[in-house]
Amino acid sequence: MTTGMRKGLTNYGDAGFSLFLRKAFIKGAGYTDRALDRPVIGITDTASGYNPCHGNMPQLLEAVQRGVLMAGGLPVKFPTISIGESFANPTSMYLRNLMSIDTEEMLRAQPMDAVVLIGGCDKTVPAQLMGAASAGLPAIQLITGSMLTGSHRGEVVGACTDCRRFWARFRAEDIEESEINAVNDQLVPSVGTCSVMGTASTMACIAEALGMTVPGGASPPAVTADRMRVAENTGATAVQMAKDGLTVDRVLTAKAFENAMRVLLAIGGSTNAVVHLTAIAGRMGFEVDLQALDRMGRETPVLLDLKPSGHHYMEHFHAAGGMATLLRELQPLLHLDALTVTGRTLGEELENAPPPFPQDVVRPRSNPIYPQGGLAVLQGNLAPGGAIIKQSAADARLMEHEGRAVVFEGLEDLALRIDSDELDVTADDVLVLKNIGPKGAPGMPEAGYIPIPRKLARQGVKDIVRISDGRMSGTAFGTIVLHVTPESAVGGPLAHVRNGDRIRLSVERREISLLVGDEELARRAQEQPVLEPTAERGYRKLFLTTVTQADQGVDFDFLRAAAMQGRIPKA
Repeated sequence: MTTGMRKGLTNYGDAGFSLFLRKAFIKGAGYTDRALDRPVIGITDTASGYNPCHGNMPQLLEAVQRGVLMAGGLPVKFPTISIGESFANPTSMYLRNLMSIDTEEMLRAQPMDAVVLIGGCDKTVPAQLMGAASAGLPAIQLITGSMLTGSHRGEVVGACTDCRRFWARFRAEDIEESEINAVNDQLVPSVGTCSVMGTASTMACIAEALGMTVPGGASPPAVTADRMRVAENTGATAVQMAKDGLTVDRVLTAKAFENAMRVLLAIGGSTNAVVHLTAIAGRMGFEVDLQALDRMGRETPVLLDLKPSGHHYMEHFHAAGGMATLLRELQPLLHLDALTVTGRTLGEELENAPPPFPQDVVRPRSNPIYPQGGLAVLQGNLAPGGAIIKQSAADARLMEHEGRAVVFEGLEDLALRIDSDELDVTADDVLVLKNIGPKGAPGMPEAGYIPIPRKLARQGVKDIVRISDGRMSGTAFGTIVLHVTPESAVGGPLAHVRNGDRIRLSVERREISLLVGDEELARRAQEQPVLEPTAERGYRKLFLTTVTQADQGVDFDFLRAAAMQGRIPKA
């Protein structure tokens, strides 16, 4: 087996010359033959001025390189696309697959025996895991880490659940512009990812549950010495993976994905993670069974007391022992024989973890935050392919609800009418937003967190049932049905909902139903046929032509594994 600088030689028709030329050019950077004979460890450099979530990248790179060198490897950093959640138009999800392609092709094209994937912002970790899964190299994930918490008038605050909470108060005219400006200075007090259990923190926890990080890799905040030590350890582990040939397919197994699903449910994690896990699993040849995931959720309580389902922040989770504390509590529900990037099993790593101690961030299973998993899968004639609700962050009074549909045809319609005093809406109605699915927006933006209409916000209404084919930030909260599949832009039933229709939500029965007969829906579909979005050129054309629906991870159809090997979870 070829290794190091001999891997993947550029094709000049003469392999000997190809290696000779490669070594000549890299020696121009000052390398010696002795250095070039070491295992080559690629390191993705995802630093970007548009991505504050990765603002600690220079320190992380230095620590990883130190770990690689100490373990006898040769570190080689290389750039890839970097996606900052709040800086990407129309949405970072639109670019996730592009980043996964960039990552995969750079891993294939460049000589490396293993790779360290450095990511943290919402879509960067999923993109990297998707790309690495397809490339097949030994790969290890390094999370950039969460930001610190801030303080506003003596109250602990952090992005971005508190962003939404304060903005809702401002829209309701409960606080003045001077206060919203003041809190804006305190919500993000350092670089790093959101400090609550949003998508970034969820994917960090999932990466560790998958066995793709070193033990303790999920929780240290970005600007701490603990995070730098994790980075150094990651570099050293990558060298050992290269020597052992520990490829990604030996880690990303069916058991690993089931462990990740247990963790997702137990942390009250982001709904986005269902889409991302589905995409990563699809690269490895696994179909996600949403109904089985829901059954798993009925026996997996929420144990982590973090916003938006609870009260604490990521730095408190880290101080409570991080993932080791949570995984210990979940042990009876986990596959402890699943292999991790260290070459040891999850069970072995838990045995080696520091001993437990009293804390109040991770609850025992006998006293959960929420008795079932944070997410529930809904089905019905409105969502034949399924929909998701984050039940742990919803209003219990609205979980069984029937109401009148108030329909918005898209984002422009929503922006024009949501704050109008003339909007015909009450707190008992159901807000419906169409055309924000994978193809509809495009990119399935996080617009599913439909604002409370201003006229209701002024009356003190804090929650209302909302339904869309889009996504919601993991930092958000409310009785919100998401990922309605098929989406309205491809002719799903959601496309044919009209103002005044009755909609029934029953989380207990896992139901989301439009109380309109099949014949009437068929008539509406014939009267107003849906024309799927198209584009003339470029990435948008590729996206609209090949993107899958939410139940297949919103991946490109040609990037999924050529053959499926099973369905997960098997619960």
